[in-house]
Amino acid sequence: MTMASPQPRLTLRELRVRAVQAPMKRPLQTSGGTVRVAPLALIDLLTEEGVTGRTYLFCYTPLALKPVVQLLLNLSEFLKGDAVAPLELDAKLQRTFRLLGASGVTGMAMAGIDMAAWDALARAQGLPLARLLGGEPKRVPAYNSCGLGIIGAARAADEAVELAAGFTAIKVRLGYADAGTDVDVVRAVRRSIGTNVQLMSDYNQSLSVAEATRRCEALAGEGLAWIEEPTRADDHEGHAQIRRKSRVPIQIGENWWGPHDMAKSLAAGACDLGMPDAMKIGGVTGWLRAAALAEAQGLPLSSHLFPEVSAHLLAVSPTAHWLEYVDWAEPVLQQPLRLHEGQALIPDEPGTGIHWNEEQVARLLG
Repeated sequence: MTMASPQPRLTLRELRVRAVQAPMKRPLQTSGGTVRVAPLALIDLLTEEGVTGRTYLFCYTPLALKPVVQLLLNLSEFLKGDAVAPLELDAKLQRTFRLLGASGVTGMAMAGIDMAAWDALARAQGLPLARLLGGEPKRVPAYNSCGLGIIGAARAADEAVELAAGFTAIKVRLGYADAGTDVDVVRAVRRSIGTNVQLMSDYNQSLSVAEATRRCEALAGEGLAWIEEPTRADDHEGHAQIRRKSRVPIQIGENWWGPHDMAKSLAAGACDLGMPDAMKIGGVTGWLRAAALAEAQGLPLSSHLFPEVSAHLLAVSPTAHWLEYVDWAEPVLQQPLRLHEGQALIPDEPGTGIHWNEEQVARLLG
């Protein structure tokens, strides 16, 4: 029997980080404001062995982009010479930031390093990330989340037709001035897409618990797949109250800052469905721990943003549900995530499949 030669230990040499502001094809109007550009921190984790791991962070607002990039650059020298061993890197960074806290900008930077480290390991082994994690590259059901902001019933109906092309599910943002308008928008979108396309909804934390309860009831007969974050993300008990009275499944999780936060939310009975964010949950390492929590409770698990990485993670999640598809990083990618008949196709190549379009990156540096 021939034994495979062991792969060399990877050693972190440097973090190269660049700030870009990628234009969005459809500016997204939510109840909290309009997002017109995607502020992205592009991370290259260079190793002494010549392998480079790549990922990006979505920083939500340009105001946070430079602080995130600067923290990552600060951590480059701090981690230089360490083994590219994600669990060890996570433990070291958790110790380092214990007094400051591992959420917000710190949590984002930690997750970026984790995702880039896992990508480097997969590339060194010549394996897609999904296969390195014990799964297989496969098709993952995806819903289109690239638009349908707070734009009114007529415009939403027209845009829904465009978004539904090639998909079996799309998402609409709600949180209009009154419940009646929310219902009108949902009905207009439903008329335009028909009954064969599933429709998710998202309130982006815009309602009080009492108002959310009223609006969930108003929407109960409209065929929604879920109502997402109706109230403040950190109000676990508030979501539990809404859930107990809602006839529509409650979806939360994009603002779980790590598996411990998720565990508190689940203990409160805050949701029917969960959707961790690869960045906020703690990268690949945090996601795997979150997936174990979800399996223990039989919680259907969807993803939030980062479709290029999230597709791999859902492929190894026992309770995998939906991939949220957004195209916000496409301007800086050589090859965007491919889709076919409403499913994401995980590339059968080493790592996550992220490679930079350097010409575009140079143009968008901010």
